[in-house]
Amino acid sequence: MLSSLSHPGLANCRRLFLRNYEVQINIGVHEFEKKGEQRVLINVDLFIPLALSTPHEDHLHEVVDYDFMRDTIAKRMAQGHIHLQETLCDDVARAMLLHPKVRAVRVSTEKPDVYPDCQSVGVEVFCIKEV
Repeated sequence: MLSSLSHPGLANCRRLFLRNYEVQINIGVHEFEKKGEQRVLINVDLFIPLALSTPHEDHLHEVVDYDFMRDTIAKRMAQGHIHLQETLCDDVARAMLLHPKVRAVRVSTEKPDVYPDCQSVGVEVFCIKEV
């Protein structure tokens, strides 16, 4: 998805990111997955126009607070069991785009403990807000 970074709608944007946010979440379609939580790594990139995210007085209210990403993920997780990583990614991306300063978002989730012969399995979504 690196080609999404060259999208013309992202010109003059700042990218905020949350990397490898590790959560324990009840996710999965198999019965054994519904009996407990699994480790999931979540990554988020927010694209915010420089005009809306360049501080002039060095104050937090002038930018998008990093807590917004973590709080948004926590709210989705609090809603209960999720069957699919695709659902989790879509829900988080949709919620991130509700922020008035966010122009675009990339969200990925990874389950690192599913298979012993690979690092992880996951899903990624990229969405740009219609302007």
